[in-house]
Amino acid sequence: MDEAVMIQELSHKISDVQLAKIQKRRSISAEPELEEEENKGSVEFQVFSFTNKIERLTSHLELHKKDFLSERGLRKILGKRQRLLAYLSKKNRVRYNKLIDQLNIREPQTR
Repeated sequence: MDEAVMIQELSHKISDVQLAKIQKRRSISAEPELEEEENKGSVEFQVFSFTNKIERLTSHLELHKKDFLSERGLRKILGKRQRLLAYLSKKNRVRYNKLIDQLNIREPQTR
C-alpha cells in the first residue's frame, strides 16, 4: 500500500498532532540516495543518520522542555556529528562541502 494512501486512511483515526509527526518522519527520510546507496559505515551515512536523530530529538524537546536526559543525548549526538564533520573536512573537502549543502548544515565558524 502506498504511504500517501495509508496516511490518508489513518488521518481519520488519529489527531492532527500525530499526523504531523508521521508526515515529518516521512519527510526526514526523503533523501534515498544517501540512505540506500551509501555504505552504512561511511562518514556521510553516519552524519545523515545523526542529523535525523538530532531533528527527532529537537522536535521531542520542543514538546517536553524538562526532559534533561534527552537533552544530554542530543548534546552527545551533536558532538559526534561535529567530530565526524571535522574529520571529513580534513580528509576530503569536496565531499564535506557536498554533504553540508545536501543536509543544509551550516559550516561551523572557527575562532
